Amino acid sequence: MNRQEADILCLLHQNEYGSQRELAAASGYSVGIVNRSLRALREEGYLDARQRPTAKAEAAFRAASPRSAVILAAGAGLRMAPIGMETPKALLEIKGEVLIERLIRQLREVGVREICVVVGFMMERFEYLIDEFGVELIANSEYAGRNNLHSLALAADRVSNSYVIPGDLWFRENPFRREELYSWFMVSSLQDAESELRVNRKQELVYVPEDVPGNAVLGAAYLCEEQAVIVRGRLVLMNRGRKYDDFLWESALRDGDRMFVPARVMGPDDAVNINTFEQLRELDSGSAHLHSDVISVIASVLHASPEEVTEIAVLKKGMTNRSFCFSCRGQKYIMRIPGEGTNMLINRRQEAQVFETIRGLGLCDDPVYINPDNGYKITRYLEGVRSCDPDNAEELGKCMKKLRAFHEMRLQVPHSFDIFGNIEFYEKLWNGLPSVYKDYARTKEQVLSLRPYIEAHAEESRLTHIDAVPDNFLFCTGPDGREQLQLTDWEYAGMQDPHVDIAMFCIYSLYDRAQADRLIDIYFEGACPRETRVKIYCYIAACGLLWSNWCEYKRSLGVEFGEYALRQYRYAKDFYKLVREALDE
Repeated sequence: MNRQEADILCLLHQNEYGSQRELAAASGYSVGIVNRSLRALREEGYLDARQRPTAKAEAAFRAASPRSAVILAAGAGLRMAPIGMETPKALLEIKGEVLIERLIRQLREVGVREICVVVGFMMERFEYLIDEFGVELIANSEYAGRNNLHSLALAADRVSNSYVIPGDLWFRENPFRREELYSWFMVSSLQDAESELRVNRKQELVYVPEDVPGNAVLGAAYLCEEQAVIVRGRLVLMNRGRKYDDFLWESALRDGDRMFVPARVMGPDDAVNINTFEQLRELDSGSAHLHSDVISVIASVLHASPEEVTEIAVLKKGMTNRSFCFSCRGQKYIMRIPGEGTNMLINRRQEAQVFETIRGLGLCDDPVYINPDNGYKITRYLEGVRSCDPDNAEELGKCMKKLRAFHEMRLQVPHSFDIFGNIEFYEKLWNGLPSVYKDYARTKEQVLSLRPYIEAHAEESRLTHIDAVPDNFLFCTGPDGREQLQLTDWEYAGMQDPHVDIAMFCIYSLYDRAQADRLIDIYFEGACPRETRVKIYCYIAACGLLWSNWCEYKRSLGVEFGEYALRQYRYAKDFYKLVREALDE
C-alpha cells in the first residue's frame, strides 16, 4: 500500500466515517484520492466491503506499530546562549513543563514505554528521569567533538519500529501515534534558507542546491523495521571513523538526491526546535529559564531591562570561552562566558589587573564590564573585524610591529606566567591518569632539559600577552574610518620574556621551521641574534608541551581539539631536536 492508502487505513482503524467527504476532511486528501485509496485497500484485502479493517490490516498494524523511542539530548546547545551555557536544552521549562518530560509523557500516552535518552553535556542533570519515568540513559562522552550521528549510533541497536526525536523539540499537540504503517522524517512547512531538504509534490524529501531554500528540518522520525535495519547498518559504518563527526544522524537516510523515507510536514505552530534564546522567549515569554543570570548582568551593567537585550547570536566557540553578541538600545556588544574547566586554568583577578594596566593605551578596546570573580566580560562589538591571516606577509608585518611596540612599553603587573610551572599544573589536572602519548615521559624530560638555556638567554621580564596568536590580532575600522589593529584576549597575560609571544604565534599558526624563521625575521627586522633564535625554538618546544597538556585536560572534559592537539605535542618533540642540532653545531 502507498502512503495515502496507509493514512486512510489508519483513520478507519481509529474511527468510523459516514462518508468519503468526512474521511477526506479528516485525512486532508481530496475525495478523489480517498475513493481511489478505499478501492485499492479493498482489492488488496485490507478492508472488507463495509470499509472495516480486516485481519490482514490488523497484522500490518502489529508489524509496524511503535515499540520504542530514542531521544537525542547530548549536545551542549551552543546556539542557546546564554541559557545553553547553564542548562541543557532538553531540560528547559516551556509553558510550565520540562521539555524532555513533555516528550516522554507524549510517548507514553501512545503506549511507547521503551525509551532511551542519549545524554552528554551535563549528563548528571538527566539522572532523575530513570526513577521518575523509567527511561534508560546512554552516555555520549564525545558529545563536544561529534554530532548527533554518533549519539544515535550509540543507541543503534534500539532502533526498530522506533521514534527518533531531538530533545529540543516542542510539540503543541502529541505528534506520536499508536499506529504507524510507514517510516517518515519530520520537517516544517516553514521555508529555511539554510535547509538542504525540500518536500516535493510526491511528499518526497529531495536535496536542493545551496541557493534554493528548503523546508525547516525538525529532525524527528519514525523508522519501521524495514528501514531501521538499513539505518542501523549505516550508523555503524559511518561511526567507525572520524569522517562523519560533524554529520547529523539523518545523513543515514540519504539515497542519492533524496531521502529514502517520505516527509511528514508539520505546521509552523505545531512543532518548534528550541535553538535560541529568542525562540524560547517567543514561544514562552514566561519561561523561568529566561531569567538568566547572564541577561541580568547585562541589563544591570547597561541600565536596561532584560527585554531590551535582543538579537542574541552565538559567536564561534573559542578554545577557552563561549561568547555571544547581542544588541541593547541600538548598540551591539559581545558577552564572554568562561568555558568548561576555565576556573582551573585562568585567574580572573589577574586578568582584570591586566586590563586595568593596559586601559587607554590603544592596545585593545577597553571592556565595558569585567567581573574578576566569574570572568564575565562585556565589550563593544566592532564592525568589519577580521583576524590576521598568518600566511599574509603584509599583515604579519603589521602584527609584529604592534607586538613589538607593546613589548617596548615594558608594562608591569604583579603576577607572572610560568611556562614550566604550568606544564606541571596542567598535568596534575589529569587526576592521575596517564598521558595519551606513549613517550610522554621522555618528551617531557627533553623539554625540561631546555630550561637552563632559556634562563641564560631570557630577556628582562615584562607584561607579555602569552596568547598572541593570529586570531587575537584584529583588524577593524576606527571612528575616523582608518584601519586599526587591536590585540584582544588577555586571559593568560603576565610577566614573562616577551619573545614567548613569538613562539605562541608560531605554534597556533601550525608553522613549520621555515615559517617560524620568517616570523622571527619580521619581528626583529632581519636582525635576530642566533642565540635568541635558538631560545625561541626552545620556547616553541616548551609551549608545545604546555598546550598539549592543556588539550589533554580539556579532553577529559569532553572538549576535543583534533589536529591542533597533536601538532602541539609534535612541536615539543620536533623543536627540541632543532635546538639540540643548533647547539651541537
